[in-house]
Amino acid sequence: MKGDIGVIGLAVMGQNLILNMNDKGFKVVAYNRTVSKVDDFLNSAAKNTNIIGAYSIPDLVEKLEKPRKIMLMVRAGTVVDDFIAQLLPHLEEGDIIIDGGNANFPDSTRRTHELAAKGIRFIGAGVSGGEEGARNGPSIMPGGSEEAWPFVKPILQAISAKTPQGEPCCDWVGRDGAGHFVKMVHNGIEYGDMQLICEAYQFMKDGLGMSADEMQQTFAAWNKTELNSYLIEITADILAYKDSDGLPLVDKILDTAGQKGTGKWTGINALDLGIPLTLISEAVFARCVSAFKQQRETAAALFGHTVETVAGDRAEWLEALRLALLASKIISYAQGFMLIREAGEANGWELNYGNTALLWREGCIIRSAFLGNIRDAYKADPDLVFLGSDSYFKNILQTALPSWRKVAAKAIECGLPMPCMTSALTFLDGYTTARLPANLLQAQRDYFGAHTYERTDKPRGEFSHTNWTGTGGDTASTTYDV
Repeated sequence: MKGDIGVIGLAVMGQNLILNMNDKGFKVVAYNRTVSKVDDFLNSAAKNTNIIGAYSIPDLVEKLEKPRKIMLMVRAGTVVDDFIAQLLPHLEEGDIIIDGGNANFPDSTRRTHELAAKGIRFIGAGVSGGEEGARNGPSIMPGGSEEAWPFVKPILQAISAKTPQGEPCCDWVGRDGAGHFVKMVHNGIEYGDMQLICEAYQFMKDGLGMSADEMQQTFAAWNKTELNSYLIEITADILAYKDSDGLPLVDKILDTAGQKGTGKWTGINALDLGIPLTLISEAVFARCVSAFKQQRETAAALFGHTVETVAGDRAEWLEALRLALLASKIISYAQGFMLIREAGEANGWELNYGNTALLWREGCIIRSAFLGNIRDAYKADPDLVFLGSDSYFKNILQTALPSWRKVAAKAIECGLPMPCMTSALTFLDGYTTARLPANLLQAQRDYFGAHTYERTDKPRGEFSHTNWTGTGGDTASTTYDV
């Protein structure tokens, strides 16, 4: 009997996905470029399972039912292209290649079209949830060749996480690179969520003088509120973890954050599409600042920077901080969905925004309780432009606003860096301000560059230029929108 699906790549994610597929009754053929890892896998984690080993690309292809379904769980970039090139001579028209790595979505769009020209169907599937999700049920975001979806749907939905109602956190996203685009935005939101939690942690630790145990209890309590989420849950676990000497391990971890690029890609795409993804961009830059460890230590000594204690009732401050974190988190998701909407329209992807929220409801790193509310918001209004306009989220933002301002102001007053919470607040203030000072900005642009401006007493789309100095002339520069 031949295999239902082949998986290339036996690192942790690949192995766990294979074991997950095996548990769900699918016969999987496993292959790795270093073939000794195939035997290692079969003799350890895959022992006494129905998993089949393959020892070359032709061997892998030969052991699969047609149309062949082959999933790549390898490093994004040229490695994916290299494996595709090795597979092509052995595949037939109608066979399917699935890239389950963190590919940049333009690569998935390119591969979809290049392979379609050769008769091969391609799916770019974002997979979220880490190694635990891969083993027990991840969130999966497939896009690419829609003709391939019916063939892989039973497998991918079977292994995906499920909502409490039994809905799979895996469904078709859209054509070309849509799946990997949505996964990219997911990762961007993840950057934002993590930085927001870190800012709350620093406010507690350095501002309120709380111990790791006290912070652990606070995050555990917050996880029973609207903030209920995977990242809040693991933050409590991390703060509770003690090193071999009984002291909190988190205090011994160097404060320099790594990143793999998906947050940066999200920010770059937001700039390209003109979407104010302020919070996620600040989260990326916060990681960049953290990487300047030696420079920060030198600058801290040079400036004598200290953090003042946050005075007042601790319980009141913690509730204000909880509300500020909740409101900022909503803005992060709102900006993310603004970017998804703009990209969907620009690329003709016909995305279902409520369905996207459902994909993240369980199994992934940003899973949280209010993703169900996001799904409900888009179900009630599929054309919802700003998530904060939905009655549920609008009520939270308005209720949280006084506490949010209080926390942001106190952080600045005390010298606590808070780039994401403050940028989220500033975004909401800007987005809800009917008249911004951009009129002066346009006047400046017209003054030095004859870039023109629109007038409040003229129809939109009609542009004017003023000879501000009397010597600049009346010729205007080309007008364009960003």
